[in-house]
Amino acid sequence: MSVLNHTRPFEQKSPAWLTRLWALVGGVSVRTKILGIVLVLTTLLGLGATLQVRAVMERVFISELESRGRSVVSDLATRSTEPILLNDSFALYQLLSETVASHKDLLYAFVINGKGEVLAHTFGDEGFPSALLTLNAPKTPEESGHLLYESNEGRVHDLASPIFDGRAGVVRLGLSESRLNGAVDSVTGQMLFTTLVVGLIGIFAAILLTWLLTQPILELVHTTHRIGQGDLSVRATHWADDEVGALADAFNQMIIDLDNSQQAIAEKEIARGRLLKKLINAQEEERKRIARELHDGVGQSLTSLTVGMKVACQLDDQQAMQAKAEDMRQRAMETLQQVRLLSRQLRPSVLDDLGLNAALELYVTEFSKQYPDISVDLLCEQARPSPVIETALYRIVQEAMTNAARHSGAKTISAVLSRRDDKYLAIIEDDGHGFDVTVARRSGRSVGIYGMAERAEFLGGRLDIESSFKGTTVYLEVPL
Repeated sequence: MSVLNHTRPFEQKSPAWLTRLWALVGGVSVRTKILGIVLVLTTLLGLGATLQVRAVMERVFISELESRGRSVVSDLATRSTEPILLNDSFALYQLLSETVASHKDLLYAFVINGKGEVLAHTFGDEGFPSALLTLNAPKTPEESGHLLYESNEGRVHDLASPIFDGRAGVVRLGLSESRLNGAVDSVTGQMLFTTLVVGLIGIFAAILLTWLLTQPILELVHTTHRIGQGDLSVRATHWADDEVGALADAFNQMIIDLDNSQQAIAEKEIARGRLLKKLINAQEEERKRIARELHDGVGQSLTSLTVGMKVACQLDDQQAMQAKAEDMRQRAMETLQQVRLLSRQLRPSVLDDLGLNAALELYVTEFSKQYPDISVDLLCEQARPSPVIETALYRIVQEAMTNAARHSGAKTISAVLSRRDDKYLAIIEDDGHGFDVTVARRSGRSVGIYGMAERAEFLGGRLDIESSFKGTTVYLEVPL
């Protein structure tokens, strides 16, 4: 018992884990695969784009925040010089308060003199946090400073700038990233929402796409199951003029070809059964005819010879005995001719002794005697094929000429046999009224035509018949 091998070529050359993964992926439906691919790609693209945009926005915003902070602290240091030199603390405080109020990202601002004393600040009633004095203190009075630290307000950029080259003190301010982070988070949320919407649209589009792709395939599968059950009337629907539509057309053509093949096989089986039945009847009729010929012809002749020899033995007259002997000799010659004729009818010995050409010439001679109104023209090459081919060619030519004489009303029959390369060709033509070859073959009544085709197919050859009101032509091609 044979066992079907379902191992795929991919699985034969892959490691075990990859084979298991392929089996897992291959066991999922096409619809699930497409949905999974769309969902994964949409998620990866959305998250990747969101993270990339978020990182770029953070870098740009922080860079802009730092640049704006340096500009503000530098301007504040320049404007703080006059109030410090005039020892006007209120004006200095007012300047700091206005600066913090006009910039939303500023958390605080304060000024320190050269002795490290706080001249003004914007912390209000909460009091100045002394930890800020040492947090971002410049090493020299002329040096500017920038420090990033974490606080309860989030990350803060502390910027320091000297006033009047450090001789009047240092101004410091703190910039918070909270507002920028809120903007980045808002954009990130919007992008994630967009990713979700695009993902849902992609899933809907994937569902529609998979339905358009898989529905014709599922219908083809259903059609295949019905064909497997023997229903050849079913046809696949042509959905569109694409690859799937071309597949459906090819599938329908395959069904038509299969239906035609089954009809041809059924017709051949019917014709084969009729041929077998007629062959059996023909064998029985031939045996009856041979038995009748032997009984009526040869048997009576031998009986007459037996009686004649008995009578000859009783004769005393020499002349009467000689006359009786001559009569018996004539009867013996007639009996011999009957036996030879019977033998030729069964199978011409000249086919074995001298070949196909001589056998056909002898057959044409006897055919012309049987049908004197038909002119026969025979042309054969001298090369002899094998005995099996000779017998088949002889019977096919014999059947074609007999059919033409009996059914076509032909006045002329021509037969040409020739050898071309590794093939033996035979053409038998007549000028009869012709017939419908297709109807004759499908009806199964023309056993002679089917017998000729069977002999040709047995030898691996091909038999074609063309017929019209001008006559019929039989083409035979047999490989040597």
